[in-house]
Amino acid sequence: DSVRAGPFGQLFRPDNFVFGQTGAGNNWAKGHYTEGAELIDSVLDVVRKEAEGCDCLQGFQMCHSLGGGTGSGMGTLLISKVREEYPDRVMETFSVIPSPKVSDTVVEPYNAVLSFHQLVENSDECFLLDNEALYDICFRTLKLTTPTYGDLNHLVSAAMSGVTCCLRFPGQLNCDLRKIAVNLVPFPRLHFFMTGFAPLTSRGSQQYRALTVPELTQQMFDAKNMMCAADPRHGRYLTAAALFRGRMSTKEVDEQMLNVQNKNSSYFVEWIPNNIKASVCDIPPKGLKMAVAFAGNSTAIQEMFKRVAEYFTAMFRRKAFLHWYTGEGMDEMEFTEAESNMNDLVSEYQQYQDATAEEEGEFDEEEGEYDQ
Repeated sequence: DSVRAGPFGQLFRPDNFVFGQTGAGNNWAKGHYTEGAELIDSVLDVVRKEAEGCDCLQGFQMCHSLGGGTGSGMGTLLISKVREEYPDRVMETFSVIPSPKVSDTVVEPYNAVLSFHQLVENSDECFLLDNEALYDICFRTLKLTTPTYGDLNHLVSAAMSGVTCCLRFPGQLNCDLRKIAVNLVPFPRLHFFMTGFAPLTSRGSQQYRALTVPELTQQMFDAKNMMCAADPRHGRYLTAAALFRGRMSTKEVDEQMLNVQNKNSSYFVEWIPNNIKASVCDIPPKGLKMAVAFAGNSTAIQEMFKRVAEYFTAMFRRKAFLHWYTGEGMDEMEFTEAESNMNDLVSEYQQYQDATAEEEGEFDEEEGEYDQ
């Protein structure tokens, strides 16, 4: 309802809203198997209608949280259904993961791990966000004393529009969702990105001084700029994408990208040379001369997976709250599978973080064993 009542309510067709009478009550099983499964067909009908109206369907963008029941359970169900129907289209998600300190619900770790289990298999690119990191940006950088969800959403929307702006506006060096995926995902399972945006502005105040490309680059790679609670300095970048917007010289952009890689080479894996993809779109966001959105595929993201997995294991070992899930028809096996999938993901990130160019040959032999 807040969307319909908002300033952009007129943009959406009223019959494209799908409502359910019940919530999933923070229960992943309800969202994925029972309550969500009842709604899913009407959602898919709406998706089909919209998709048929497209002349060239690029892919799907999904915004959901992984801590609750609906966004995580029904969200991942929708992703897998859409995946079945449109296997060759890009599926990208903006996923809000449970924060380290701020927890809304007790069963967040369950819901999140069960969701990641799905996202690893069914999505092409996941931009991870985290409320706590967003709060930190509001406090530290924007100096807001009492940030609201509106302020957090303002930050997220800046990053989201930055990722897709090349699809929507003309540019000198275009890039679309598929190009981002091709350039950012070195191994199919490792498609979880950190998101960033520069220059960071609060909703009311716009930047008064024009920024330069070097300043944008510096701010973009700053750990305080990341919209998820993982510190890129604790890992290495496998790949990164810098999506610039505004009038600027592409030569300058290329120079800065090279510069970053040469100065901070220890933070980039050496077995992927030139691993930053840059794109330039001519139209800047409203109120800014130039801006940049950032997506980084860094091994430091495993910090977040590790943290959630630890909480998950602590509860699952005691089988706490499990009856809510088994009562909706889930099996304990699913929990065990999701847990081990999560731990595998963490160790894969770790393996590539420690990898050096010389060892690459040995890896390929090991890789063969993993695939079976």
